[in-house]
Amino acid sequence: MRKFYLICYYCISNMMPRFLGDTAISKKTLAFFSRKLLDNTGRNITINPKCHISKGRGISLGNDSGLGYGCFIQSPVRIGDCVMMGPEVLILTGSHNHSRTDIPMVYQGDDIKKEVVINDDVWIGARVTILPGITIGKGSIIAAGSVVTKDIPQYSIVGGVPAKLIKSRKDFM
Repeated sequence: MRKFYLICYYCISNMMPRFLGDTAISKKTLAFFSRKLLDNTGRNITINPKCHISKGRGISLGNDSGLGYGCFIQSPVRIGDCVMMGPEVLILTGSHNHSRTDIPMVYQGDDIKKEVVINDDVWIGARVTILPGITIGKGSIIAAGSVVTKDIPQYSIVGGVPAKLIKSRKDFM
C-alpha cells in the first residue's frame, strides 16, 4: 500500500502546474498523501508541489509547518512546529566518502546519514541548503540562498555562504 501512496504522491506533486499548487484542494491532496508516507505529521501541514521527500521514512513534520515549492529533503529529518520553508530548500543528510585517493570517489560509497533537526518557529528562506547533521535552534531565521554548515543557536538570524550570524532576534526584545 505504501508504494501506491508513493506513486500517487509523486505523480500528483510533479504533474501539478505551479498555479494550481496554491489552491486549497491541491495542498490538502498533497498533505493527505504525505501523511501516508512521512513517519510523523502534525495537524495543519502544508506540502507544496514538486517536493521531493524520498520515500518519506525518517522524516517528521510538526504542527502548522510547511514545505515550500520544489523542496528536496533527504531523511532522517525532524521538522518542528510552525516552521516556514521557502521554495527550493535543500536538506541533505548524507554525502559521499572521499577519504581514499587510490579509489575514485564514485566507488567509495556513501557516508553514514546524519539527522537534521529543525526546531519550532523557524523561517527558512528560498534556496537555502542545509548540510548533514545540522540543528537549527528555535525561533531562528535563515536568509534566502544561505548554506548552513554549522548548528544555529536559538533566535538567530543568519545568512550567507557559509551562513553566519547577522543578529540575534533577542536584540529586538
